Amino acid sequence: MKHLLSIEDLDRAAVEALLDQSDAFLDVLARDIPKVPALRGKTVVSLFYEESTRTRLSFETAAKRLSADTMSFAVGSSSVKKGESLLDTVKTIEAMGIDAMVVRHHAAGAPHRVAQWIDASVINAGDGRHEHPTQALLDAFTLRRHRGPSLDGCRVAIIGDIRNSRVARSTMLCFTRLGARVTFVAPPTLIPERLDGWPVTVAHDLDDVLGEIDVAYVLRVQEERLGQALLPTLREYYARYGLTAERAARMKPDTFVMHPGPMIRGPEIATEVVDGPRSLVREQVTNGVAVRMAVLWSLIGSGGHVA
Repeated sequence: MKHLLSIEDLDRAAVEALLDQSDAFLDVLARDIPKVPALRGKTVVSLFYEESTRTRLSFETAAKRLSADTMSFAVGSSSVKKGESLLDTVKTIEAMGIDAMVVRHHAAGAPHRVAQWIDASVINAGDGRHEHPTQALLDAFTLRRHRGPSLDGCRVAIIGDIRNSRVARSTMLCFTRLGARVTFVAPPTLIPERLDGWPVTVAHDLDDVLGEIDVAYVLRVQEERLGQALLPTLREYYARYGLTAERAARMKPDTFVMHPGPMIRGPEIATEVVDGPRSLVREQVTNGVAVRMAVLWSLIGSGGHVA
């Protein structure tokens, strides 16, 4: 595997191999000194054209835990502000000598273009409304640790702004690769225009599915991506689709709650639900480092046993 651009590029065996490798790196993170020399001498650069906290810090932490050198590109203080193109930016960075480039961009397909331009490995850290593959992998890794090595038959409801969510697309693909059954739950205006070929069902009433699901995966309403009046009001949306404490109480006792972040506590998801015993939200963040270590190791490591 040279690049990680899309979950669609991975079959079940490839996904499971990455998740198995992530288990080994989670053990590394539990050590007194959570570091291995697996990528010593390698250089990983973060190229983020969109703001990010979790993903950028997670990748940078993962690279450092593997003893790689890191560089971080900040658009606000770069030549992009002077009109430099994406092509010239990545070529300039490549000329400094790098092994992997982690790319987040507002345009769908941007990481794929970068992969065509440079010799280094490219990891898609989110491109427009398209995909966010490492988020999907860490979601699957987290859920698998609670349900066993297989997600066969697991019923997952992805709730919220499906239309604008790259996480929804990647996580749906990853979960279904592992045998889960996924339902998109959202108002009609927040469902993608076409779902041809997507292995999902659609529901428009959250209360109808609450008692049947094994996982409630809540998404943020991406107001910055809406661009048009797709909702009457956010207050009305939250009244029908917010995961309140009352709604959570109607779920099965063993139903898990997940969220990719950032969260809007209160109207979107109740604080007592986020901090409750069924929430995997904090674990998703922790596991994200291990999964991204596995991805970096698979792309630019030498293979074999982790020291």
